Amino acid sequence: MKKLILASNNPGKLREFQHMLEPLGIEVLTQAELGISEAEEPHVTFIENALAKARHVSKLSGLPALADDSGICVAALGGAPGVFSARYAGGNPKSDQRNNEKLLHDMQDVADRRAHYYCVLVLVRFADDPQPIIAEGEWHGEIAHIEQGNGGFGYDPLFWLPELGKMSAELTRDEKHEISHRGQAMRVLLQRLRAE
Repeated sequence: MKKLILASNNPGKLREFQHMLEPLGIEVLTQAELGISEAEEPHVTFIENALAKARHVSKLSGLPALADDSGICVAALGGAPGVFSARYAGGNPKSDQRNNEKLLHDMQDVADRRAHYYCVLVLVRFADDPQPIIAEGEWHGEIAHIEQGNGGFGYDPLFWLPELGKMSAELTRDEKHEISHRGQAMRVLLQRLRAE
């Protein structure tokens, strides 16, 4: 596989995937570069949404497609924002800032700050691939009381890592890749790709 389409228009995710797939010599293009619209994400599970996105992009591009569905799950909120992480605050376009503000609001006076990021990656070699490659990762931490740090994207300025004493948004790209949910899932995916 020399080329695949990333079923996302998120620039942060594109940078991460390009960085991780570069050693395998795989060129990563985005669906926007090919004029492909975003797929609907009507499902209540990360895996169903990722599979729908990958199949949509592969069908319209005729190329292998990689999709991820990921989000932050907060214990005290029953797993929310979960699959709605990117659209938690509503509105169009999506806004990391508004999502973070809503999460801080919803967590006011909540003692249990436990949370985890979850990521599932789905790679289809062609649209109707009966055996997509599926890889998962989880990254545990806590929701902070204030935003801090300039790195990362999404909820990173609120994701506190007690064992490191810093926010996800304070990690370098390489540090984050080593321990993040997406980094974990990507290593599983790369292992599977190398075995093919």
